[in-house]
Amino acid sequence: MVLASIIAANLAGGLLSLLAAALVAFAVLERWVPRLVSFAVGALLGVALLQLLPEAIESQAKPHAVFATLLVGLLVFFMLEKLALWRHSHGPGEHSHGHHRHDAQGPADAARPVGALIVVGDSLHNFVDGVLIAAAFLTDPALGWTTAVAVIAHEVPQEVGDFMILLDAGYSRKRALVLNAFSSLAAVAGGVLGYFSLRAAQHALPYILALAAAGFIYIAVADLIPNLHRRFAVKDALSQGALIALGIAVVVIAGQGQGH
Repeated sequence: MVLASIIAANLAGGLLSLLAAALVAFAVLERWVPRLVSFAVGALLGVALLQLLPEAIESQAKPHAVFATLLVGLLVFFMLEKLALWRHSHGPGEHSHGHHRHDAQGPADAARPVGALIVVGDSLHNFVDGVLIAAAFLTDPALGWTTAVAVIAHEVPQEVGDFMILLDAGYSRKRALVLNAFSSLAAVAGGVLGYFSLRAAQHALPYILALAAAGFIYIAVADLIPNLHRRFAVKDALSQGALIALGIAVVVIAGQGQGH
């Protein structure tokens, strides 16, 4: 049942992300993306601070070790993002974003490096998300589902953004959707591998949960919140605050409803 739940949660995230990208392809959901980002901030912070870290601390792991893992995780995610940004802006023969090279090489040549970078990076990201969801389910099924909600909340706007980049790089809508679907399957692979590997290493679960919390906090604070600050109107700030609170409330209600 646990393995089936892990697979179902990861498949649900992939299908919802793909559906969102498909809707954007027909200009239906584009105006909702900023709202999804605000909700994702609340869900990510809520799961990290109200679910994952408390669960890790309540285990047999020492609190100092858990928070040291959290700190290391934040630094690792920082360096990984630096590496991704460096590769994106310093590829062969380019000094700016890959999709700005259409004039020099043509749409097809420009699409290849950008598309490969997006698909590989997104697949690795989804694989790690699958492992983290598996760790949460192995700790407690209720924690697994609330973690999956947070992952889905931030995956949807991310996948939509990746889809728009692929379109801008010269891919057709059909091919961009196929690539998004392919990368989403990496989450299922990560979930299955995480299930079998972490079952034999239960002592590592609290630290995996701390790493998951680090990833969620970093994504919310370093990636998503700066995007929200680009909108200065009072009505935007109020809307963002309300949606962040809604994201946190969903996590709290889901936890209480399932025994947390």
